[in-house]
Amino acid sequence: MTENEVAKIVVDVAFKIHTTLGPGLLESVYEAVMEHDLLKRGLHVGRQIALPVIYDAVTFDEGFRADLIVENLVIVELKSVEQIHPVHPKQLLTYLRLSNKRLGLLINFNVPLIKNGITRIVNGLPE
Repeated sequence: MTENEVAKIVVDVAFKIHTTLGPGLLESVYEAVMEHDLLKRGLHVGRQIALPVIYDAVTFDEGFRADLIVENLVIVELKSVEQIHPVHPKQLLTYLRLSNKRLGLLINFNVPLIKNGITRIVNGLPE
């Protein structure tokens, strides 16, 4: 399965969740429900995965926590905020670089239409 195939399933699940639950819940709720739905679809999902950071030739065991990593290919960063700030996509790009992943999805569930809450972030993935 490719990054784009995984991303398509993640987006489909996000639409389903947003249609069913709506906006306004905690990020942790959307994270748990998204993990549940992705597992039901047969995908491997890691939740709150601690990933190391290497700096100055030293490995720091817990550099950051990825909300979800799907099929070990796509990082999904979930938000439930009034507004996505410019730092949020940059944060996900940093996660992609540090983990050597090529695709991330930033999904903000606190929007009237979920299509307006999904941002695709790439790190060397051919378009």
